[in-house]
Amino acid sequence: MLSTGLPQGAVPRLERPGPLRERVYEALLELITTRTLQPGQHLVESELAGHLGVSRQPVREALQRLNTEGWVDLRPAQGAFVHEPTEEEADQLLTVRTLLEAEAARLAAAAAGRDGVARLEELCAQGEEAVAADDVDTALALNARFHATVMELAGNTVLADLAAQVDRRVRWYYTPVARQRGQQSWIEHRALIAAIAEGDESRATRLMREHTEHTRRSYHDRPAS
Repeated sequence: MLSTGLPQGAVPRLERPGPLRERVYEALLELITTRTLQPGQHLVESELAGHLGVSRQPVREALQRLNTEGWVDLRPAQGAFVHEPTEEEADQLLTVRTLLEAEAARLAAAAAGRDGVARLEELCAQGEEAVAADDVDTALALNARFHATVMELAGNTVLADLAAQVDRRVRWYYTPVARQRGQQSWIEHRALIAAIAEGDESRATRLMREHTEHTRRSYHDRPAS
């Protein structure tokens, strides 16, 4: 096991065509948000470059950008480390997420048609199957798609842009509690779909607020790693 903690073959080598700097950045950000690279983990440029099949220069540039965005901490004479979020940071982000998603649920209830509701039901069914199979990675991806679809059905581009800014950090905080939330999260999704299908804006708002608050509390109550 390398000091980066990445098992052999965990990261595919990047294709050369295209903006390599951006692709390296996206690859590292994905590894961080999925917690393949854990908070506090030392990031060794040469090892990351080897995993990604690139030189050290684009890795160095990506780490500098990630540092600016708060995903990585660059420490003098020590190197780069995945940022360790404080409880206050998580609380503030998840509180903002609650506000955005509750409004999205209200707008979706006002605007979603049969096709939109059917899309949510399909995602929910797939999410339930993933949980039953203990496929956490797939459940995480489907959870993100479910919430993105609610946001899309809301039809407010400004709201969607704001939500996109916090989406990856939401995934970062949700990953450690995904198994803990498990089936209950999808039960809550089912109730939300019913409210949206019935056009009940007030109930959809309340259910989404309660749903996201459950995640926020689960994060704070998670077992120590």
